[in-house]
Amino acid sequence: MAASRIRPTAVAASSDCEAWPYLDEGVLRTSRSRKVCMTCHWFRHHAGAECIPVLACQLHRGQIAQGEHLIRRCQGWTDDMVRQRGWAPEVG
Repeated sequence: MAASRIRPTAVAASSDCEAWPYLDEGVLRTSRSRKVCMTCHWFRHHAGAECIPVLACQLHRGQIAQGEHLIRRCQGWTDDMVRQRGWAPEVG
């Protein structure tokens, strides 16, 4: 029963990001390390219309162009919480 309550919220949140504007070079800067959008805590992705991936940054509330998530990052880059604390920190 709890899963039915959570699922519509997740779908609504993911469909909202499709209306966000694309982030430009003023926000994203080139990175030559592992600190790129894809490894950031705020990075999200899901299958959009016609199963085309939608890449988004929740921190800046903007979409990321295809491929840019592999070579760019922003000032707000934060290490993924899974890497920082482990898979389920609330259990410990």
